[in-house]
Amino acid sequence: MADAKNIAKLLLKQYPDPKIALHFSNPLELLVATILSARCTDVKVNEVTKGLFKKYRKAGDYARADIKTFETEIKPTGFYKNKAKMVIECCKKIAADFGGHVPDTLDELTTLPGVGRKTANVVLGSAFGRQAMAVDTHVLRVANRLGIAHSGKPDAVEDELVQQIPEKVLTSFNLALILHGRECCTAAKPGCSRCVLYKECEWPEKPVM
Repeated sequence: MADAKNIAKLLLKQYPDPKIALHFSNPLELLVATILSARCTDVKVNEVTKGLFKKYRKAGDYARADIKTFETEIKPTGFYKNKAKMVIECCKKIAADFGGHVPDTLDELTTLPGVGRKTANVVLGSAFGRQAMAVDTHVLRVANRLGIAHSGKPDAVEDELVQQIPEKVLTSFNLALILHGRECCTAAKPGCSRCVLYKECEWPEKPVM
């Protein structure tokens, strides 16, 4: 198996201060933005939330939203009917069961409608400053190519990475892995020739240099 600790060290040298691309100023905003980001670019989500976050400031604001109006407001993010329902139902539960505050544990976050482990870990890692591993398509692809994960299932990959990566850099490594997947280790035509992890990578399809 590839040396995960060395890979983390090299990757964090390449991306020393990785940040999430979604714009937010509090846990609720990041939660909503993450739900809206499903099958949508972060750039488009940020365009939509710029106005959205001025109108909806608390969980109760979303909970009381007119669903048709809200659908129109988030339509550019795609799959807007389903996303509108999830955001409103999620915020209803936050308002009713958590005093209007986004919960800060994985178990509680995953009780919210529309919130799975990936979304919960995004919020925990970037809004609450916890150490968490959110497995998206980039993490899934890059980790498997590198040889530090061996599954197509996000939960299994999360477990593998959590066991190998030092806890103190887990969130930073998570964000760096996503950046690397977007900028270098892309799904099509990955930039192997300029990859800082080329020597460590165990992907059998990487070109010989």
